Amino acid sequence: MKKFFNEFKAFITRGNVLDMAVGVIVGGAFTAIVNGLSNFILKPIINFILAQLLGNGALEDAVLVLGKATYLADGKTLDLANTIYIDWGSFINAIINFLLIALVLFTIVKIINKAKGYKVDYCGYSKEDYKKLRKEGKSKAEIIALAKERDEKLAKEKAEKEALEKEEARKHSTEGLLESIKELLEKQAK
Repeated sequence: MKKFFNEFKAFITRGNVLDMAVGVIVGGAFTAIVNGLSNFILKPIINFILAQLLGNGALEDAVLVLGKATYLADGKTLDLANTIYIDWGSFINAIINFLLIALVLFTIVKIINKAKGYKVDYCGYSKEDYKKLRKEGKSKAEIIALAKERDEKLAKEKAEKEALEKEEARKHSTEGLLESIKELLEKQAK
């Protein structure tokens, strides 16, 4: 029994389990925000627009009665409890709600990424060059390897250039000129 509880403790205290728990809690709160925006701000606007285009209660009245319709005492209102029907209006409302939630979620994630300064890693390539390499069938790992090779080559070329510049500077310095004169004199003496 002790082994079971030790394993359970190890499982529950692992970082990813705690991260997942926090994610679920924050996700639940976030869902409430998105649903509030969708249900109380955006959906009424869409329902208003649909009412203007299709008439009041257009979605609520969009039902298909299967079999015999039963009406309430007023003779106009459908008795939904005693009638078999397909509620197209609720289905359309659910689709609208889904699209609104997806749009709000997309917008919020986009804003958060922009606020965080999120940048796509193109492995040191320009966006166009990176996309070109991807279209050629290169994987991300291959592109990283190519970038590493390119960076090593550039670093080697830079080091060689700096060494040449240093040598040129040495030759043109007083000490370099004296050494050159000394070498010429030694050659003539032989």
